[in-house]
Amino acid sequence: MSTHIAAQPGQIAPIVLFPGDPLRAKWIAENFLEDAELYSETRGMLGFTGSWRGQRVSVQGSGMGQPSMAIYANELFDAYDVQTVVRVGSCGALTERVGLRDIIIANGACTDSAINRVRFHGQDYAPVADFSLLRAAVEASEELPLQNRVHVGLLFSSDQFYSTRPELTEPLVAHGALAVEMETSGLYTLAAYRQRRALSICTVSDHLVTGEETTALEREQTFADMIEIALRAATA
Repeated sequence: MSTHIAAQPGQIAPIVLFPGDPLRAKWIAENFLEDAELYSETRGMLGFTGSWRGQRVSVQGSGMGQPSMAIYANELFDAYDVQTVVRVGSCGALTERVGLRDIIIANGACTDSAINRVRFHGQDYAPVADFSLLRAAVEASEELPLQNRVHVGLLFSSDQFYSTRPELTEPLVAHGALAVEMETSGLYTLAAYRQRRALSICTVSDHLVTGEETTALEREQTFADMIEIALRAATA
């Protein structure tokens, strides 16, 4: 039993979907998993285990930001021997190359966080997705009628939700960053260190260029295409 998840041994599957929002975790469990059972509600961060197409799958909320995500990822890897984690989150588009509700499969992530600078003593580290998961997710997206709504590219994992320096993202966009979120860089780094598989798939919930946005309820309950891709990729 770990400090923040508090599940019993064997209650968490080797495959975990990893949304930030615990209510999205509940929605995924209720709408995608068969016989889903709650294994943790410590600090309101819900976790469930069920099955999808005959394979055991868990879904665990991670909270917002790399520090919160890292707590849950470390415990999943260390205490429960989880092998595969797929983040299913929301993101804000940084370029008109992507539209509202488009899906981004992150092949890598840059960051303004100091977490990796501390870990690597000031050296730059390039956090990237597990290639087998990345390939499986792309193949899964091609099987669905998504009409060019899926993009493979870089995410920017920022420590600041309310940034006072939006101009700082301009060089990142010029070098290929598609959207901003708050967790992927840290997740990819931890998975690499633990020799586990990780991938982030995010749906564009807000557009920082056009000003378009979804509601909180829509972010919680209507990103089904992303979940379908994640489940197909993780269980491939």
